[in-house]
Formats: sequence, C-alpha cells, structure tokens
Amino acid sequence: MSETLVVNEVYLSLQGESTFAGLPCVFIRLTACDLRCSYCDTAYAFTEGKKQTIPDILSRVGELAGPFAGSTAVAGASVQPRLPVVELTGGEPLLQKNSLSLMQKLCDQGYTVLIETSGAHDIAPVDPRVRRIMDLKCPSSGEVLRNRLSNLSHLKATDEIKFVIGTVEDYAWARQQITDHNLATVCPLLFSWVHPLAPEQQHSALKKVPAGQTPISRRDLAEKIIADALPVRFQIQQHKIIWAPEQRGV
Repeated sequence: MSETLVVNEVYLSLQGESTFAGLPCVFIRLTACDLRCSYCDTAYAFTEGKKQTIPDILSRVGELAGPFAGSTAVAGASVQPRLPVVELTGGEPLLQKNSLSLMQKLCDQGYTVLIETSGAHDIAPVDPRVRRIMDLKCPSSGEVLRNRLSNLSHLKATDEIKFVIGTVEDYAWARQQITDHNLATVCPLLFSWVHPLAPEQQHSALKKVPAGQTPISRRDLAEKIIADALPVRFQIQQHKIIWAPEQRGV
C-alpha cells in the first residue's frame, strides 16, 4: 500500500519568502500543526485536508512543473536550481512522518526542495539535500517555549533561520539569539515582519500576544536592522503584496 499524507493544497505560485523569493515554486501544504502562533495566517490548515498517496502528490507536482521542463540556466549563473522549486509547508510538515519519504523522493527526481518548519520538531531526519527553513519563535508568537534549540546543531550552510518579528521585544530577543548562538556563522538569517491578519484569517485558537509588548512597524524594523548592522536578510511576504493577503493558493 502506498504511503499517504493529509494534504491541504498543492499549487504553483512564486516563492514569497527566503533566499529563494521570487522564484516559481510548487507548494505542498500539509494539514495539522501543534503550535498556535499569534500571527498564523494559515489556520485553515490546522484541520482542512484530504488523504493523498505519495505517488499522487508526485504526479501533481510533475503536472505543475511540466511547463518549466524546457527552461535553461541563466548564462553565467554559478547555481541555478531546477525550476520550479518545491516547498513543503503547513501547518507543520514534520508532524506527518511520511513527509520525510516525500521529500526524499522529490530530491531523487531532481527538484530543489525546501521545507518550512516551526523549529519545534527534530529536523535531523530530514534528507540532507533538503533546504530547511526553520523558525525560531519570538516572544510575540506565544510559542517561544516550543523552540527546540538542539536543532541548531543540525543546521547546515544551505539551511535558513527565520525570525518572525511583530514587536520591539521580538527584535531584541532575536538579536540576542544571534549573539548567544553565533548564528551568523551558521546559515542565512531572515527577519520577517508580521503582516497584520485580515478579519477572515483570525482564528479563536491562536495565542494572544503577551501583554506589555510594543508593536513594531515594517519601517522601524528595517531601520533597526540598519542601525544595529545586523547580518540578516529583511523580508516581506511578497505574495501578500501581489495578491490579497488572505488569498489562498498563491
């Protein structure tokens, strides 16, 4: 019997975040998450989804990737990933053990594979060919105690650490983590500003931002990064600028 996963959606869009931002990407959004971050914009993936076999998922990815089969590498580029790249996201992909097998098979087929993971689960079993984009949850998420700091020892130069920052306290905390763990020597660091949730994205299960924290604007975050000369990449979720922030499948 084929391995299965509970899948929320599979779609082709542009990668909106990470060092791969702007590239065509097939997203495989898996169902379920055991965190309830205050800013979560995909709460619909907590429970919505249908069981699919790995061969069926691979077939769908192949269909979406088909038009790119004739694309060629940019002249002079030192590294040109096969397009589209493929990302497992959620929800939390690592809650489903068969995600490991899916990622392995995607890598075997020559795709550049990314995984977006909360950092609350062991990343060691993930195929080493996969680019792991791992959160370190900041205080305003309400889930800072779920950070699995032992994951830091498993990160490689091809991985990325993402801090989602919504308050002044988040910024100070993230800056301290970079210093305490010498993260700038590990892999690329991403500072992602919290985009306010649209009314339809609100979910009663989400944690509240802890009392006493001060919201930070997108501009203030950018200016703090410059003033403190932090070795990070400031990112804005591009898909929320191109399309409506609450739109799915983009």
